[in-house]
Amino acid sequence: MKRRLSIPFLIGLTILTVLVLCALFPDLVAPYDPLAFDYTAMMVAPNAAHPFGTDQFGRDLLSRTIHAAGIDLQIALFATIGPLLIGATIGLLVGWFGGLADTLVGRLIDLVQTFPFLVLVIAIVAVLGPGLNNMYVAVALVGWVFYARLMRGEVLVQKGADYIAAARALGYSQRRLMLRHIMPNAIRPVLIYLVTDMALAILLGSSLGYLGLGAQPPTPEWGVLVADGKNFFTTAPWMSLFPGLAIVLTGLGFSLTGDGLADLMDVRR
Repeated sequence: MKRRLSIPFLIGLTILTVLVLCALFPDLVAPYDPLAFDYTAMMVAPNAAHPFGTDQFGRDLLSRTIHAAGIDLQIALFATIGPLLIGATIGLLVGWFGGLADTLVGRLIDLVQTFPFLVLVIAIVAVLGPGLNNMYVAVALVGWVFYARLMRGEVLVQKGADYIAAARALGYSQRRLMLRHIMPNAIRPVLIYLVTDMALAILLGSSLGYLGLGAQPPTPEWGVLVADGKNFFTTAPWMSLFPGLAIVLTGLGFSLTGDGLADLMDVRR
């Protein structure tokens, strides 16, 4: 029976498509230079010329929000690919072979998860120094445990399936069993988690940017834009409002897309 694409999935996909286009072609969409100062239009409220208003330096917030989409989508990608590769590989190996390695990795995962994720990332970034590259390293050092645990669980389920027993009876090697039979079936829920984790990665990147540990000014990034407007919230609330709405909208897009993919792939079933 052919499945129909759900309305929430299409909405999420539309949101992400628009964001990707803005990230790829910001100069075609943004009406102004995001770094250009205009001291004749400082802290102008939203109007026809500046739909999102301007900041304390007269920079157009719509243009800065559009250009920030590229940085935040980059964060969503690079902050999840590293943990995915590390965690999925470790989960596949320890789930398949088991034994002492499985026990040691399980204890390591439990140890890492006893600490709040954000606190660990902030501590590592504080040691390495602010910046996006150091943030990616910190997230990879901590975030792999979630992918490893999920992948290990799926490998254990698939390892006991009838098709694996049949493949063993045919004399297939362990490498072929892992890479051609176990991994394609076990990786699907991990990829679904990857999509929803991208929303959390953007929230993390924005939080670190707000704290001054992520993207550094004058680079337009949604967390940085929210931080820039915090001191003017009573007089110019649009400076933080619109970048904050962009974060919420992007998170919604990833969440709806992830839920739709889960339904299409029968992961929940």
